[in-house]
Amino acid sequence: MRSPLGTIALIATGAILVLVYLSAYTVTPRDYALPLRFGEPQPAKTQPGLYWKWPFIENVEYINKQVLDLDSLPQEVIASDQKRLKVDAFARYRVSDPLRFFQTSRSEKGAELQLSSILSSAVRRVLGQSTFAAVVRDQRTALMEKIRAEVNREAGGLGIEVVDVRIRGADLPQANSEAVYKRMQSQRQTEAQQIRSQGTQQAQVIRSDADRQVAKILGEARGKAAETTGQADSARIKILADAYNKDPEFFQFYLSMRNYVDAMKPDNTQVFISPDWDYFRYLRSPAAPTGAPSPAASPQAPPAQ
Repeated sequence: MRSPLGTIALIATGAILVLVYLSAYTVTPRDYALPLRFGEPQPAKTQPGLYWKWPFIENVEYINKQVLDLDSLPQEVIASDQKRLKVDAFARYRVSDPLRFFQTSRSEKGAELQLSSILSSAVRRVLGQSTFAAVVRDQRTALMEKIRAEVNREAGGLGIEVVDVRIRGADLPQANSEAVYKRMQSQRQTEAQQIRSQGTQQAQVIRSDADRQVAKILGEARGKAAETTGQADSARIKILADAYNKDPEFFQFYLSMRNYVDAMKPDNTQVFISPDWDYFRYLRSPAAPTGAPSPAASPQAPPAQ
C-alpha cells in the first residue's frame, strides 16, 4: 500500500508537469506569437523557439507571418480618356507588425476586409488617371507598382506590408467589346473594299495596256507581212521576167505545161476536143516550132463535161 507521502509527491509532480505544460509554448518560423495578459497584448515573439508564459493569466495568439493572397472582386474603372475598363486585380501581403495587426484587425479575415477596400480605392484612383492604352499595353508594370505604393501608404497603420499587386485582367466591358469589335470589322471591310477597288482599277489599266500592245504588235506584224508579201511578189515577178527574157521559148513551154496540169485534173473529167487543136502543139512534137504562138495567145481548153 502506497504511503501518504508518496501520494503527495506524485500529485505534486503531476501538478508541476501540468504547470510546465501550461507555461511553455513554441514559436515556429512561419508564425508570430502574441501573448495576451488578461486580454491585453504583450510584446510579440518574432523569433522561433521555446517561450514561457504565466499559466491561467496569459494565453497566446498566433499570427501567420507568411505571404498571404488577397483577391478582390472585379470592378469597372473609367480611364482618363473616358473609356470603361473591367479590372480584376489581386495583392500579396504579409504581417509586418503583429501587435498593430492584432489591435486593428484581430484576424486575417478582418485584415482582408480592410485591405480589400484600400486596394479597390487605389486601383480606381491610379487607373483613373491613366489612359486605356497605358493600362492595357504601355505602362501596366509601372501602374501596378504605383498601386502597390498607394496601398502600402494607406495600409501601414494596419501592421501590413503589401509585397505585390497584379492586374490579372483589364478589358472592356462586354457591350463595349462588341461595339469595338463591330467597329473594327467595319473598318476592315472598308479597307478590303478599297483594296479590291484599287486592284480592279489596276487590272483594267493593265488589261488596256496589254490590249494596246497586242494591237500595236499585230499592226506591226501585219505591216511586215504585207511588206514581205509585196517584196516576195516583186521578186517572183522579177524572177519570172528574168526567166522569160532569158529563154522565151522555154518559158512558153513551161507555162503550157502548167496549163495542161491545171486543165487535166485526175478527177475522171472527160474532155472531147480535136487533137489537131493548136493548144496541144507541145504534145504533138518534141520541140515547139520557132515563132509558135504563146500559150497566152493559144485557145483555151474547152470546159469539162
